Amino acid sequence: MTESDLPVVHLTPGRWGDPTHPVELPAAAVEALKHLGVRRPVEESEPAVGRTADLEVAARESLEKVLGAEHVKTDFETRWSHTRGYSTPDLLRHRAGDTSDLPAAVVYPGSHDEVQALLTACDEHRIAISPYAGGTSVVGGLAPQRATFIAVDLRRLNRLVSLDEISRTATLEAGVRGPAAEALLAEHGYTLGHFPQSYEGASIGGYAATRSSGQSSAGYGRFDQMVVGLTLATPRGTVELGRAPMSAAGPDLRQLVLGSEGALGIITSVVLRIRPRPAERFFEGWKFASFDEGLTAIRRLAQDGPLPTVLRLSDEAETAINLADPDVLGGGTGGVLAIVGFEGTRTAVCRAEVAEVLTAAGGESLGEGPGETWRLGRYRAPYLRDPLLDEGALVETLETAGFWSTLPVLKAKVTEALVNALAEQGTPPLVLCHVSHVYETGASLYFTVISAQTADAVAQWRQAKAAASQAIAEAGGTITHHHAVGTDHRDAYVAEIGPLAVEALQAVKHVLDPNGILNPGILLPEV
Repeated sequence: MTESDLPVVHLTPGRWGDPTHPVELPAAAVEALKHLGVRRPVEESEPAVGRTADLEVAARESLEKVLGAEHVKTDFETRWSHTRGYSTPDLLRHRAGDTSDLPAAVVYPGSHDEVQALLTACDEHRIAISPYAGGTSVVGGLAPQRATFIAVDLRRLNRLVSLDEISRTATLEAGVRGPAAEALLAEHGYTLGHFPQSYEGASIGGYAATRSSGQSSAGYGRFDQMVVGLTLATPRGTVELGRAPMSAAGPDLRQLVLGSEGALGIITSVVLRIRPRPAERFFEGWKFASFDEGLTAIRRLAQDGPLPTVLRLSDEAETAINLADPDVLGGGTGGVLAIVGFEGTRTAVCRAEVAEVLTAAGGESLGEGPGETWRLGRYRAPYLRDPLLDEGALVETLETAGFWSTLPVLKAKVTEALVNALAEQGTPPLVLCHVSHVYETGASLYFTVISAQTADAVAQWRQAKAAASQAIAEAGGTITHHHAVGTDHRDAYVAEIGPLAVEALQAVKHVLDPNGILNPGILLPEV
């Protein structure tokens, strides 16, 4: 099965992925969790319920006039399905019945013009809005800091608008989900090549708004590198960006909008670089004696080439647990595991050249098996979180990035911070790490944390995340590499860029959104 064959998954609140294909933990995994002190929680008989906001009659009538009554939903089920995202705290609060971030309504515009008219109406009535496409935020990006707001679901903006085969660009609307985008492009023989772990549920607009990075970034680049143009709806009008692939006409405002998380406007369509679908795909595993040795090897590829399409490196703990095969807890090969993937028409040549570099750096080829296992299970890892939570485990992820020279210290300090913060709460954790994206000057680090839940697991994780965020700052890393800022990283982001840069961004927001209705409190603190 290729990526374009995967179904579009509409996520359900409180659980990840396709509800018709739940994942069960292997018995060995359940036994292993007991060594971390994990115990299945007692079911609450009465879930906690927070507030439920309502729209004023005049405001609702205004929205219905713009979109039609059938595209303005205020029933509880629809609103509940658009409440928050899919971080572990989000899932835990869903499970507890916490409705404190419930939107007052969910609206479904069907075109850019409808989005623009909707923002004009919302601005007139001072209705805060939160753009919602795939709903896969894991950093609090879908919970604006207002008592009353509406979720703007972009699923009706689901068209391939145009395809320029000469320039190899495609214009896709913001609501197109990852699998649908690949299927639409595949009909013409092309691919976007963007496959984040949230691929089954995430959307084109979400990719752009969060500066997403896919698992094939070594070969295809990050999403922001694929964007050559975009259309932005704001309360004050439409902004069109991207007249040419590159320009010296002032600062690149595309880069200002990319990563803005709905705080500057709603991205309604994106013009993207596309590539021919690869004739060949090949994934393989490589073993190194240590994480440091593997890090040196992948750095050589990132800096001097040849660079494969996929390049990942798990540390000793992650290799031992063997996340490349999430059905098996344990059974690692010893040392550390690198996954290397090749796509295109010259895979044999590239594989041989890469093998020469990796062998010279101390690597041992494990053949196609580990690579194919990873490829086939690449979207399954998030599904494991729900059964782990069911068992009473706290399981969450965080990521950062740094320069090659700082990565070993960055990894050590973040790991130490997580271990100490959770151990202080009486739940010694298991901390896993891998490199998932590489560049000439540095790479990302992606951490997975598993421990026993305390009585207040949300507060437990927030304490651990705060310690890890401080460690990231002290070690010279960035607060996020591809998960975005949201509310979870907002304060750390403010500290990272400094007060003058924050003031400049807030000035831009004030020009585009003078009444502050766009995702208030997301990305930037409210003024």
